[in-house]
Amino acid sequence: MEFDSLLSARALMGLSLVFHTFFTPLGIGLPLLLFIAEGLALKTGDQRYRQLARAWTPVVGLLFAVGAVSGTVLSFELGLLWPRFMEYAGGIIGMPFSLEGFAFFTEAIFLAIYIYGWNRMSAFAHWLVTIPIVISSAISAVFVISANAWMNTPEGFRVVGGQVVDVNPWDAMFNAAWLHEAIHGTLASYVVTGFSVAAVYAWLLWRKKPAANARLGLQLAMAVAAVSIPLQIVAGDLAARRVAELQPVKFAAMEGQYETERGAPLRIGGIPVDGETRFAIEIPKLLSYLGYRDFNAEVVGLNAVPKEDRPNELLTHLSFQVMVGAGFALLFIGGWYWWAWWRRRRAEPGWLPGRWLSWALAASGFLSFAALQAGWFVTEFGRQPWVVYGYLRTSEGVTERDGILVFFVLFTLLYVVISAALIVALLKWPHGPKQPERLPGAAGKEAEGVA
Repeated sequence: MEFDSLLSARALMGLSLVFHTFFTPLGIGLPLLLFIAEGLALKTGDQRYRQLARAWTPVVGLLFAVGAVSGTVLSFELGLLWPRFMEYAGGIIGMPFSLEGFAFFTEAIFLAIYIYGWNRMSAFAHWLVTIPIVISSAISAVFVISANAWMNTPEGFRVVGGQVVDVNPWDAMFNAAWLHEAIHGTLASYVVTGFSVAAVYAWLLWRKKPAANARLGLQLAMAVAAVSIPLQIVAGDLAARRVAELQPVKFAAMEGQYETERGAPLRIGGIPVDGETRFAIEIPKLLSYLGYRDFNAEVVGLNAVPKEDRPNELLTHLSFQVMVGAGFALLFIGGWYWWAWWRRRRAEPGWLPGRWLSWALAASGFLSFAALQAGWFVTEFGRQPWVVYGYLRTSEGVTERDGILVFFVLFTLLYVVISAALIVALLKWPHGPKQPERLPGAAGKEAEGVA
């Protein structure tokens, strides 16, 4: 029963979250690309930017639809798999979920106007429609992240005699962790969008596949990626320091720190085994500085708390290492691309990335998703064994029903089928018209096709 209820519920919820978070970052980031592309078309009169936006629009609609369905599944799973958690916390975190619904419907309404507004609205009005899509998609994510942040740093209520009383939903929503989690999570969406779109165009260019304005699309996506990835690394440093302050046990698991000590070393790599992190490269005192801006600050170790109150240090530490390693790899790829472009921009006006850079750009799409998923693993694994940190254990919030393992298998098959169908649809989707449309009143330039 323990395996069937707790482990199966966590596995099914985790599977659904992984599937859903393949679509949410693109749903947040692609509207920003539409906004930039259409804005540049208006500013420069170059219709190639509008052609890019036109080519991306069906993909945005398709990914939005799949993301909406997978998000709906998650809302049902919260009630079905975690009824005791929802009974405990539903009245506290109901506000951000309700507000997220309003933001979601706002995005859906304006996305529908945007899709059906092609050739029916002026270019300026069509560009204006992208603004509420960009804002509502980001706000929608912030509200959901706020609820997750509350699970890490619960505030806005008291517990008297085992009952939740004196609920203040505003304090709960704007808890101690919401700001750094919201910044980190939203920037992650722009990182994923920039690098994944760039990866598609890099592959199309390298394989010489027909695609309109592929080089321009690559440059635009890499511009978003190059701006967002350094900001994300700065936001990640802020988030790590807040975790060190608010959840020292999670911080210790992330860093593979077992002993409480001053001047704790930063460990790069390594595998936590039998109470120590082996095979790691250690940089003396750097962990104390990164966590508390003091080389001699005390860092709490995992051995300071009972084993039953610790997260899984192996999964948490390895996920954190993957996230950080992938993030710095993306920073290097972004810098490599723009450095190579800057060197060749005058000598080769039609410059395209070479073989190794093209492969690196293609890989950056996978790296960005790996960093995103690993970051969520850190957040969720590091909070265990609590579903509400310090108040309600995960084992206390799960359903008492059996048979969840069957649904796990069925949902796995369903997600595989949906993913396969989506990949086939995207691969068969035309990469934009071969000839550009002319903007009303704009002279326009020739389209940049890739034979």
